[in-house]
Amino acid sequence: MYERSIVSVLSKRMEEPRRFIQIVIGPRQTGKSTAVSQALARVGAAKVSASFDRPRDRTARRLEGVWNEARRFLRDEPEVILSLDEIQKVPDWSSTVKALWDEDTREGRNVKVVLTGSSALTLQSGMAESLKGRFEEIPSTQWTYAECREAFGFSLDQFLFFGGYPGAAAFIDDVDRWFAYMHSSIIEPTITQDVLEMETVKKPALLRALFETGALYSAQEISYRKLLGQLDDKGNTETVAHYLDLLDHAGLLSGLKKYDEKILRSKTSSPRLLVHDTSLMTAAYEQDWEQLISMPDQRGHLVETAVGAYLLARSKTERFALRWWRERNDEVDFVITKGTRRTAIEVKSGRHRRALGVGTFVERYPGTYALVVGTDGCTLEDFLSGNVSLFQ
Repeated sequence: MYERSIVSVLSKRMEEPRRFIQIVIGPRQTGKSTAVSQALARVGAAKVSASFDRPRDRTARRLEGVWNEARRFLRDEPEVILSLDEIQKVPDWSSTVKALWDEDTREGRNVKVVLTGSSALTLQSGMAESLKGRFEEIPSTQWTYAECREAFGFSLDQFLFFGGYPGAAAFIDDVDRWFAYMHSSIIEPTITQDVLEMETVKKPALLRALFETGALYSAQEISYRKLLGQLDDKGNTETVAHYLDLLDHAGLLSGLKKYDEKILRSKTSSPRLLVHDTSLMTAAYEQDWEQLISMPDQRGHLVETAVGAYLLARSKTERFALRWWRERNDEVDFVITKGTRRTAIEVKSGRHRRALGVGTFVERYPGTYALVVGTDGCTLEDFLSGNVSLFQ
């Protein structure tokens, strides 16, 4: 069975002395539980695993019982690994985990803990509220082109169209079945269970419409005023911005801010919408999906989405900021910054567009590294395969 890089990361951390709770976090259906199982199989310590998926198990009492079961292993073993899946479904889970973890720390109990869950939103909320200073994140993003090529034999065009959800790979020869899987197993559960059931959303129809519109306009700038005009259920700018944040944390759709050295102007700029995986854009087209293959503009946005989603995934593990830039007729698809390093990335995707703005950006911001993806020197395949350095 294929192993992602996070398997090695987690197994190595489990072999280290007990320091932090390890939380594998990311969108649903990206293989988090599988990766945890593969990682723990590498480690020789005693293990206790539990899932809180069934309604009757979603109690603090059940959580405490499983934790105490792990502690009992310490009578005969020097350490034990406790793996808890779907932890976010236990009410006030983070407070209970904090209390039990701190108790083990005070008593010197060597219980190492791994947490996973299908709702990144709820996990992040609990981590921020109760577990500060007690955890490390291991992001589990949608799969990259290199991973899908190695695991499933994807061609570049297959990856652009079908994206990086491993469960959907089995259906690429049956497009109707693939569309059904994307909607019923990924998009609908994420919106319904990970967002609407876990967060206070006063206008659920607006949130759904925002995702559907954003997926169609992926890799394009759209002002909040224009975006509101596209939505049937009207809301104000603050509501739309908040819902974009929720969709971002759920692993569906982001609104990239425009690059500006003045942070305030960057925060108030029109967003460039970006789905987290090209499959989400493909699924939004559904009845008109052939346009993504046959029409240069639509395919161009699909290619730009693939580059943006790849950068977005890497930004979570490599801790760099991802934005875009435009001034008058000059535009740069993506600007990434890490410390004092800055790279302007233009994507040559085959669609008709205004003049490239990389040269203007470099003149305005000296010291910027320029990268043009889709040329002989930096092909799309090499870039998405991870063979191109992002910073100089």
